[in-house]
Amino acid sequence: MERAEDAGVYKLSEDLAIVQTLDFFTPIVDDPYTFGEVAVANALSDVYAMGGEPIVAMNIVCFPIKKMDISILQQILLGGLDKMREAGVILVGGHSVEDDELKYGLSVTGVIHPERVWLNTGAKVGDKLILTKPLGTGIINTALKGGLADEELVAKSIKCMIALNKKASELAMEAEVHACTDVTGFGFLGHACEMIEGTDVGMVIYSSVVPVLPGTEEYAQMGLIPAGTIRNRDFRLPMIELATEISDERLLILFDAQTSGGLLISVPGQEAEALLKRMHEESIEEAAIVGEVVDEPKGKIVVK
Repeated sequence: MERAEDAGVYKLSEDLAIVQTLDFFTPIVDDPYTFGEVAVANALSDVYAMGGEPIVAMNIVCFPIKKMDISILQQILLGGLDKMREAGVILVGGHSVEDDELKYGLSVTGVIHPERVWLNTGAKVGDKLILTKPLGTGIINTALKGGLADEELVAKSIKCMIALNKKASELAMEAEVHACTDVTGFGFLGHACEMIEGTDVGMVIYSSVVPVLPGTEEYAQMGLIPAGTIRNRDFRLPMIELATEISDERLLILFDAQTSGGLLISVPGQEAEALLKRMHEESIEEAAIVGEVVDEPKGKIVVK
């Protein structure tokens, strides 16, 4: 694959390929156990976004042993291990180094049939776009760092981030997936731009139906915007056409840099409602049809 996909795929035989990815980052929540959960859910997501099944993982740890108690690391690793067990993934090892800044994540290996790999391109005219998690974790995490976040909203954000994309990926396998990606650092619109960049299709996004965590817009109005979110907007804005009046805050939310966000899935229009219904039945409650793939304007996203 020549494009920047969510993970690497290596064909081993006619009916087996491995999916390989790696992801780690600094803490975005205060609780060590929860940080471990979020980091693992985030790392596994790339495999789910390719339509693969993660099977084994290795820990990546950077820890300031002279500044932090080892019990903090124990809780991080426990949170990560429990999330791996939930995913059915086996921890087979890892590597740690002493570092001034705490970091944690995984190297993940999954399996997939070589002819069933989902790429982040391939969306077809008439497809509907399903987003499986609400936006706003980047902005809420920024509010948390500033000591301004409401505890209830932080809890909702954490629940969103630690939720695996496993079930959403498995349900999507029941449909004809034309393209899929997970919404992470580049934001919802940033990853949507990746899906159509250099192709002969465009997208229409219905901004009013895009699921957003409560409180996100209020924090955005307070200026609690991650630097990455602003970079996302500035970089991708040339690919965006605003067909309706939309606030600066709402646009920034659509570009918000997510951690362990949902899947953005492009499926044939006639299959979208049935897939969405199955997701709601399986407790992926905030999944929504947020747009569609169109033939014009090519390589552009119209936000309505």
